[in-house]
Amino acid sequence: MNVVVRAAGSVTDLDAAAWDALDHGSSPFLQHGFLAALEATGSIDAIAGPKSLAKRGRSGWTSVYLLAEVAGRLVGAVPAFLKTHSYGEYIFDWGWAQAAQRAGLRYYPKLVIAAPATPATGRRILLARDLGDRRDGVRDALIAAVRALADDSECSSIHWLFCTADEQAALARAGYFPRASMQFHWKNRGYQTFDDFLGALKSRKRKQLRKERERARAAIEQLSWVSGRELDQARLDDLDRFYRTTTAQHGGRDYLQPGFFHELAKTMPDELQMVEVVSGGKRVAGAVFLETPTALYGRYWGADVHVDLLHFETAYYAGIERAIARGLPLFEAGAQGEHKLLRGFEPAPTYSAHWIRHAGLAEAIQDYAVREAAAVAHEIAELTKLGPYRESGDDTE
Repeated sequence: MNVVVRAAGSVTDLDAAAWDALDHGSSPFLQHGFLAALEATGSIDAIAGPKSLAKRGRSGWTSVYLLAEVAGRLVGAVPAFLKTHSYGEYIFDWGWAQAAQRAGLRYYPKLVIAAPATPATGRRILLARDLGDRRDGVRDALIAAVRALADDSECSSIHWLFCTADEQAALARAGYFPRASMQFHWKNRGYQTFDDFLGALKSRKRKQLRKERERARAAIEQLSWVSGRELDQARLDDLDRFYRTTTAQHGGRDYLQPGFFHELAKTMPDELQMVEVVSGGKRVAGAVFLETPTALYGRYWGADVHVDLLHFETAYYAGIERAIARGLPLFEAGAQGEHKLLRGFEPAPTYSAHWIRHAGLAEAIQDYAVREAAAVAHEIAELTKLGPYRESGDDTE
């Protein structure tokens, strides 16, 4: 099998149907429509090709799409991004960059393989579904092409973020060291209704969730789901405002540039969902969700007014209720948040893989990653003990 890997610098250079036909798993965040919305709004930057790598856009995410082809057919791809900072990654390496700086080493640019500004696990090596025993060969060709790209663009390091566990293992065999991290994910245990889910919780937690829902719902007029095809200009304008207002209030960065939600409604209308909250006859809050046949992803909650517990209702409980109704096995509600634990989300490992060019820096960071992994495993074990779910036959606290 003769695998040819070439580079494209813009999502407009990709065949959308061929790209989306690759195996993305449950995640929608590397589908053509999501990348197209990012690029169209300047949330990521395109380049003319590998000869133009020196041209950096304002976002700090410069795209290079590595395409593996056999006899002209797309059989695999890796979306890679040249980064001039470490913002928007969520498996952060600020300490690594500072250590490099103190040692007089250049850390940027670096090469990141991830869904931009999106802390969600998903396939990073996209492969055709019918490769069979040729799968490893295509994957290895793409991994080698990523390394060649890092060499050509003089990147200090390569970072595969929120990759799958099997990708992390394959990358370890290719000379990358693993890094452990964690999030809180909700898993559907075959619930038929939200009450079934509540019934799986310890009595005290079950009562707490019911009270939180009742209190939030009593303070608003309506909470409803609106599909991407139903999102009109006014709703999309409100979503944009909610996102920027909440980001500013929490001292964050608005990685998604104005117009992103408007573009996403065009490029991914079937995956995009909005939960809109109405009070006083107008929209006062909302959250963005992306839905696939096997998972629900909650993103970008925001509000014009403060309503106690409305965030939990809109961003968590409404999502859990929808996942149950749609029979979805997984609901990811974003990064961080130990407060999710008592609301039914469970600690879940997340994965990344890294290569550092400088041997001395690589040795120090890899030693740190080993110790960090032990701490993460201990944290997951301890948090699991504190979860809200009751043991079989036990309805006590």
